[in-house]
Parts: sequence; structure tokens; C-alpha cells
Amino acid sequence: MNNTNLLKTGFVNERFRYYEKLVAELTMMSDMFMRNVLNILECAEYVLRVITENDDLELTEVVVQKDYKNLQGRSAVLDCVAVNGRKEIYDIEVQQEKAGAGPKRLRYHSSIIDAHSLFAGEDFEKLPESKVIFIVDEEVENEVAPILHIKRTVRETGRDYYNDKSEIIYINARMKENTDLGRLMHDFHCTKAEDMYSKVLAERVRVLKETQEGVEIMCKEMDKIYKAGELIGEERGKEKGKYETAMKLLELGAREDMIAEAVGHSVEEIKRWKNDMKRQ
Repeated sequence: MNNTNLLKTGFVNERFRYYEKLVAELTMMSDMFMRNVLNILECAEYVLRVITENDDLELTEVVVQKDYKNLQGRSAVLDCVAVNGRKEIYDIEVQQEKAGAGPKRLRYHSSIIDAHSLFAGEDFEKLPESKVIFIVDEEVENEVAPILHIKRTVRETGRDYYNDKSEIIYINARMKENTDLGRLMHDFHCTKAEDMYSKVLAERVRVLKETQEGVEIMCKEMDKIYKAGELIGEERGKEKGKYETAMKLLELGAREDMIAEAVGHSVEEIKRWKNDMKRQ
């Protein structure tokens, strides 16, 4: 691959080689890589059709890293927000660790979508249907189902006729059964387009990993991570900057040895930082 354009835009050769190796290892279980796949409407549409088991689902809009501002409290940046023709809203999130997908976080995602769905004075009945979907890459204790559909129910009857048109869908990405959903989760873990079942997802992955244009897109995003780490290093110390960079690379799904190479620490130190992150 010709790296000339990348070098002209300010990438040093050594750093680019690292980025290129990292891109080759990324899967759709990396939120950054997933966003760059699902920002293509056809890809997001395919994923949602499989998850919702609705082959007729058609999207009209997809926005990645959608920023929901909250002037009174915590804001949220959602990985991928999609809307269909009936104005129903879908939020797709991926998490490397179960700790990042606790019930209260899912509840908050659902609530902040609701809070941004009506204009001032608009009737509550116009609140659109919403589905918050978390795909989690860690074994779920005491749960055997690959997908959980979570809705409000009436305790006294156990029935779900209390239908407020909101739903949380929790997917165990490690359960790759011989089903449409299982094959989709297989694709989410593939590093190579040629190993994927879905042609539409495979083509986008191929573009991002095997073309100069695609690799440039990914490398520029990674460079933002490094620059953010460097800024933290300038403000709070070099070691803190390295730590923050390593944590972000862990979230992206980078291998521990590659992160060690990037920040100049041992693999053992990276593992220790990873364990610290899990305990937080």
C-alpha cells in the first residue's frame, strides 16, 4: 500500500506502521471501527434487520457519535443512532466489558433519547418508539439466552401490556449459534472481510482495512487518540497521558502487546492497567 498521502498529512512513518497493524486487528467489537462500518446506511440496516428479525426494516438516517446534550446534568455520546421511516429510534452500542453495560447505563441511554425526542409543549403521545441495543463481548453470568429483550411489565400480572414503546435489547456477543444472530456476532468478531458471512458488512470492512482511503480514515481517528493522550500528558504528566492512551486503545480492542509497543510499557504493565480499569 502506498503511504505517501498519509505521510504528507503529517503521519510519521513509525506511527503509521503501528496504526496500520492496529487497523488489521480491529473488529466490529471496537466501537470506533463499528461506527465506521455502521455509518453506511445499508450496513446499519442489515444489522438492525437481523437483531429485530424484521427483514422489511428500512432506515432513513444514521448518525454516529450522536451527542445528546444535557444542560442540567450528564450528557451522552451514543455510538450509532438510526431512524426508520416511522421515526422509530435505534441506538446501537458495543462494549468490550460487561461492566460498561450496566442496567443503569442502559436506562440512561433510553431516557436521554426520550428527552431529545419531543419539542417543548409537544404531546407525550408523540414520543417515538425506541430500542437501545447493547452488544457486549463478555460472558453474562446466569444468562443462557444470546439475546435479552427488556421491557417494563406489570408486577401484579407479570404481563408486558404496559407498552410505553421503549425496549432495551442486550446481546451476548460470545454466543455465536447457528442462527442469523449468531452469524452476525461471528461477523462482529472477524478481523478479515473474507471470513464474514454478510456481504454488505464484509464490503465495508474490506474498504476500511484494504484500501488506502479506508486505512487513512481509520489512522486519522487513531491519531486523535494519541493527540488526546499527548495533551493529557502535557497537562497532568507523561505517565498519565500514556495511561489514558492505553485505556482508549484497550476500549478499541487493540492487543495488549500492541498497546505496550505504542506507549513504551511492558505487556505486564498493560495487563495491570486493564485489571485496574475493570475494577473501576
